[in-house]
Amino acid sequence: MSLLVVGLSHRSAPVSVLERAALSADAQVKLVQDTVAAEPATEAAVLATCNRIELYADVDKFHAGVAELSTLLAQHSGVGLEELTPYLYVHYEDRAVHHLFSVACGLDSMVVGEGQILGQIKDSLAKAQDLHSAGRLLNDLFQQALRVGKRAHSETGIDRAGQSLVTFGLEQLAEGADVAAWAHGKKALVIGAGSMSSLAAATLARAGVGEIVVANRTRERAERLAEILTDGTHVPARAVPMDAVPVELTRADVVVSCTGATGLVLTAEDVVGAVEGRTGRPAAFDETGRTAPAPRSEADGTDVPRTPLPPSGVGTDEECPLDRAAVQGGFSVHGEAAVAGMDAATLEQHAAWAAGGAVDRREASRRSPEADAELITALAATAATVGRIPERRRPEPVAETPRRAPVLALLDLAMPRDVDAAVHRLTGVRLVDIESLAEASADAPMAADVDQVRRIVADEVAAFGAAQRAAHITPTVVALRTMAADVVAGEIARLEGRLPGLDEKHRSEITQTVRRVVDKLLHAPTVRVKQLAAEPGGAGYADALRTLFDLDQETVASVSRAEDSTEKNRGPR
Repeated sequence: MSLLVVGLSHRSAPVSVLERAALSADAQVKLVQDTVAAEPATEAAVLATCNRIELYADVDKFHAGVAELSTLLAQHSGVGLEELTPYLYVHYEDRAVHHLFSVACGLDSMVVGEGQILGQIKDSLAKAQDLHSAGRLLNDLFQQALRVGKRAHSETGIDRAGQSLVTFGLEQLAEGADVAAWAHGKKALVIGAGSMSSLAAATLARAGVGEIVVANRTRERAERLAEILTDGTHVPARAVPMDAVPVELTRADVVVSCTGATGLVLTAEDVVGAVEGRTGRPAAFDETGRTAPAPRSEADGTDVPRTPLPPSGVGTDEECPLDRAAVQGGFSVHGEAAVAGMDAATLEQHAAWAAGGAVDRREASRRSPEADAELITALAATAATVGRIPERRRPEPVAETPRRAPVLALLDLAMPRDVDAAVHRLTGVRLVDIESLAEASADAPMAADVDQVRRIVADEVAAFGAAQRAAHITPTVVALRTMAADVVAGEIARLEGRLPGLDEKHRSEITQTVRRVVDKLLHAPTVRVKQLAAEPGGAGYADALRTLFDLDQETVASVSRAEDSTEKNRGPR
């Protein structure tokens, strides 16, 4: 086994790089075809999800394989090899098996324990089988990965550690509230009709939304999904063409988008138009980069303009360094309430002003010792006049105006992104995308069952390696038994020539006896050699068997080619 995987994921690369390296369906097909056409690789499969791109191959040379797979991945992703290389990871043989099994169990997912990756692995295998690029190794590997993932979910509580990316995204939109309570009665727009979009639509239906609208470039797929939702969940669902999305945006409360488009599906202008269509007021971008609606009047609920805080150190006609208007009525600008929490430099100015002169901060840095003595005297005079000068302390917290719930919630699960990132700054809108999900998942708690899943993965990797090493010697054993059968057939033919009068009954009995003798002689050595070959370092037993019985190398190779041809032509299971 010479399994090699080269890839990048949310653990090795920033979302901006993953977004640029994302492969379209056609690019995935071309990548697989070019990989098996390359010299080091005989089998190939691509696992491409919203947060990982991995190329699996059976190679005969490690270093040449790494160079070739990395180059092909860069060519088809459109990201230069020099730029892509720092984000790539490489796993070989048992480490590659361990990686895929961990991925299948959800241990390497953005949301630990999510089970959606199993469907994506199944799709990856089906594509490789359709392209006849999956031979014995990749067929066995991916099918075993599916079994390991299912075992982890059935035997442990890993499901408690995570959920699907859709559920996690909706929880982020709900901002800590119960998703069902948050989504109840809302109108949802789902853009796309693929596996992720279908899962999002089903999740929203279970959460209790009042209506689901499905938009897709292929109208038939949208209609099919809407029909399934209506029949299976009893939530009203209807299909619309993509050009109806701007109108549906003005009606939707929740939007989930996951398409295979290479460009933006929703621009910032599209979302601005939707917000203005819903509210009847102009939309604006928050300069702080966060969605923060303008404060509202408690009397009539209308938006009121923000009042900016005055800059610190603003003086008056009397050159007081304080903003006199900010001092509470009834308090002197000399009093403790005026200077509480003041920084040292402004306190210095205030003291000097109270003593009869203002101090320029720029000049303060060039003061002489005599000037320092004068300021100390001024401070002492102020203390004697107005009482204790308070120590510098943290200002009392100012109550923030509660943020109004956004009028539109968007969940972008596509890679590359469907929704313009500028929407993050649009007031009245909450956008959750792959990048923000990655940040949120970094703090997600790990379940205690994760350790148990890791033990399952380790056991399954060892078992898979043993099975592959045992399978490696199978062509040699088959060639040995074929040679023995040929020897028996030759000897029986020679016996018939020497005893032409032998009747059929005796001929059959002699033939069976000779075959049983040969089978018994070969049984113990072939069983034992398979056991030895399954152990680490057992690859040399096949060579020893060929040498001992003088087996033709080409005969053994022909058996291997026949097995691989059968595996590559096997349809999806």
